[in-house]
Amino acid sequence: MRINRAPHIPWLIFVLLATAAATLLYCAQFHPERVPASVRFFGEKPPERATIGGTPLGLVLGSVSLGIFLFAAMLGMRKRLPAPLRIGHVQRWLRAHIWLTLLTFPLILLHSGFRFGGPMTTLLMALYGVVMVSGIYGLYLQHKVPTLMKERLPAEIVYEQIPNIRAQLCAAAERLRKTYTRDRAETRSRDALAPAAATALATASLPDVSPHAVFKTPTAVEKPMGGATIRGTPVAPAAIPGTDVAEPQEEIGFDAPSEATLAEFIDRQLLPYLNARRGEKFRLGNGRYADDTFRHLKLRVAGPYRARVEEMQGWCDERRLLDLQTRMQHWLHGWLLIHAPLSFVLILLTGWHAFVTLFKY
Repeated sequence: MRINRAPHIPWLIFVLLATAAATLLYCAQFHPERVPASVRFFGEKPPERATIGGTPLGLVLGSVSLGIFLFAAMLGMRKRLPAPLRIGHVQRWLRAHIWLTLLTFPLILLHSGFRFGGPMTTLLMALYGVVMVSGIYGLYLQHKVPTLMKERLPAEIVYEQIPNIRAQLCAAAERLRKTYTRDRAETRSRDALAPAAATALATASLPDVSPHAVFKTPTAVEKPMGGATIRGTPVAPAAIPGTDVAEPQEEIGFDAPSEATLAEFIDRQLLPYLNARRGEKFRLGNGRYADDTFRHLKLRVAGPYRARVEEMQGWCDERRLLDLQTRMQHWLHGWLLIHAPLSFVLILLTGWHAFVTLFKY
C-alpha cells in the first residue's frame, strides 16, 4: 500500500482535522485558560479528577481508540472470509487501516493526559508503541521492497512455485551427473583400445541431458508496481542469464579427465548448493565467486564440455535469483509475525483496561 497517491489525501485531511478537534476539546476541558473564551465549551473551571482517562471526555477518546483497534483487526479477519462476504474494496480497507490507526496516536496521548500512569497503563503504552513502530516499518517495506524486486529481479516467479523450480534444477543436475558415471568412463576407455571402437568413438556424442526439454521455468510475471501486491500478466518465460545454452550440434568425443573433473565438481559443489535450503551459505551463492569458479572450470575441461559448464552456471544463476526473491518476500511479509500477534494482545489488554476503569474505579 503506497501512500503517495491521490486517494490518501482525503484521509490525511481527515486525520489532521480530527486531531485538531480532539486537541481543542482537550484544551477546552482541562486547560480552559489556554483557549479563547468563545471555545470554552465546558466552562471556565477544569473538572476535578484523579486521571484524565476517567473523565467523560477521556472515556470518549479511549473508546474511539479501542473502536479503531477493533476495526483494524477486522482487516485480517476479512481476508479469511469467503469472497461473497467481503464488504468493500481491499484498498479502501487498507487506507482506512493505515490512517485510522495513525489517528489513535494523538487520541491515546490525549486520553492518558501525556502520562504513563501505573504498571498496567505503562505496559499498554509500551505494547502500543511496538505495534505502531512495527506497522510503520511494514508500511516502509511495502514501498521499498517491490521497487527493489523490480530492479534486481529480471523476472518474478510465483512464490509458491519456487520450491518446484529448485527441485527441477536439482533434477537437471542429477541427470547430468549420471552421464559421467565411473562405469561409463571405464567402458568407454576399454572401447577406446580397439581401433574400430576408436573410429566409432570419434563420431559419438554425449547423451542429451539438457534439462530444457523437460525443465521449464513457470511463466514469469511482468510486474507493475502495486504496493504490497504485485499484480502480473503472463508473459513469455524469462531468459535467465546463462541458462539458455544451445545444444551442441557437432558430435563430440569422450575425454575422461574432463568428465572426471565435471563429476567431481557436481558432487562437491553443484549438487550440495542446489539441494541446500539456504543457498547463500555456499560459495556458489556468491555471484562473483561463482563466476570465477566456472571460469576456472572451463579452463580445466576440453572445449566440447564447456557448453555443459555454461549450462551449470546458468542453473546457479537462477538459483541465486530464486534465493533473492525468497529473501525479499520474507522481508515484505515477515514483519507481520510481530505486528499481527501483538495487535491482538493489545486489543485484549485494552479491553481489560477499559473494564477495570469502568467497573473497579
